Amino acid sequence: MGDARPLIGSHADQVTATYLENYKQLVRIAAMLLSEPAAAEDVVQDVYIRVSASRQRVRDPEKLLAYLRQAVVNGARSHLRRRLVAIRHAPLPDPDAPGADEGAYAALRQRAVIRALHTLPRRQREVLVLRYYADLTLQQTAEALGVSSGSVKAYASRGLAALGEKLEELR
Repeated sequence: MGDARPLIGSHADQVTATYLENYKQLVRIAAMLLSEPAAAEDVVQDVYIRVSASRQRVRDPEKLLAYLRQAVVNGARSHLRRRLVAIRHAPLPDPDAPGADEGAYAALRQRAVIRALHTLPRRQREVLVLRYYADLTLQQTAEALGVSSGSVKAYASRGLAALGEKLEELR
């Protein structure tokens, strides 16, 4: 046991030297297996850490590079398995969910409505915002604005008609 310490130290240096000399080759191997350069680097670095931590596994220095290569191949396989499991268990998209382009169209429509809303007279705009955006009742809107329910109906009717015309122009 007395001579184990120098062997471990020299072996660690040998692992590091072999790793550094062959890093590019090891990353290329992993990259070809994974087709992800960042993941390939991660696999190679993980292999180096594991091999450095378990120095006892490789006693023959001549076999160290072969061991590192095999460990990189196994690391790439593990990465692919994890990726496949993640894909297999990923939630399926809702078939009725809108596509990515729908969000963009909705944002454009919303901006058009807001621009058109700002062209309306103040009271019409206030009534439409309170009734249809804030979802207040007729009575709540009347109380908030200090007007009668009949006035709210009139402002809402005129405001919706004007808003419809403005948005029709945008089509």
